[in-house]
Amino acid sequence: MSAAEKLKRVERALSVLEAREASCTLCPRNCRVDRGRDELGVCRTGRQALVSHALLHFGEEPVLSGTADARCADFPARGRAGSGTVFFAGCNLKCVFCQNYQLSWLNEGEPVSDETLAKMMLDLQAEGALNINLVSPTHVVLPVLRGLQVAHARGLEVPLVWNSNGYENIDSLQALDGVVDVYLPDLKYHSRRVASRYSGAADYFDRASRALKEMSVQQPVLDLDRNGIARRGLIIRHLMLPGHGDETLFLLRWIKKNLSPFVGLSLMSQYHPVFKAPAELRRTVGPDEYQRAADFALSLGFERLFLQPGPFGPEDHLLPDFKRRAPFRWRE
Repeated sequence: MSAAEKLKRVERALSVLEAREASCTLCPRNCRVDRGRDELGVCRTGRQALVSHALLHFGEEPVLSGTADARCADFPARGRAGSGTVFFAGCNLKCVFCQNYQLSWLNEGEPVSDETLAKMMLDLQAEGALNINLVSPTHVVLPVLRGLQVAHARGLEVPLVWNSNGYENIDSLQALDGVVDVYLPDLKYHSRRVASRYSGAADYFDRASRALKEMSVQQPVLDLDRNGIARRGLIIRHLMLPGHGDETLFLLRWIKKNLSPFVGLSLMSQYHPVFKAPAELRRTVGPDEYQRAADFALSLGFERLFLQPGPFGPEDHLLPDFKRRAPFRWRE
């Protein structure tokens, strides 16, 4: 798609969604606060986006950050540019175990203008970023679109990654058709009880399953360039939780049955108990738990499967500290 066509898609999305700012229904929380007047709902975000960091990230899936091992999003490959990642503060889900709790719960970020957000994206592209990777963008879709309007007009060309928790409204996603190149959603839970306990959203699977179907319609094939980097597509992340292996197996079956066979699946073992994690989640995922799920995923025959061998500890680079200038501890 040409830059001019991208810009048209962004402007169309803005025209569809910006009317909802005055009574916000941009995500399933439907708080109906006036975001334009900086009234705050669940996400604790007003009109402007709050940004914690904008940086080159080497710990994403290898097709996003250019890592060496196609089965593990662990080590950075030397000489590759990484994913141009923008970390937004605030969140519409508020998971009690969130490893980014400094952002999602504590709102540790600075308000940025649309111009500043556009400059962040363009600066990352100039540094050689393989894509622009928006982390927790659902609640800031309008400032993101306003920033993209500026950025595309000034030459933003790399693919756009929508890195979300999966708790999305269908009509918001439909407006993003042609704007987003790579969808990177979580699929966290199936059980209403589990989703309510850990994220205060009993309707999580109902909302996320419909959202993923829409993403799969828009981007049914994970398409890679000659260097193995994603140009477009859908990669579904599932973070295993200790003691919840049956939830994982159910979700793997659901993905295989209901979505395009050419989507990517990232089965993550990096869970580490932080913040408000309850007693039953105060441990990591055991190797036997993860191996059972990995073997099942392999048996289902996913075309693009990303595995994490682990184990991961509190000093690993996958557990960030956003109070640091460089929040990730990249391994040498």
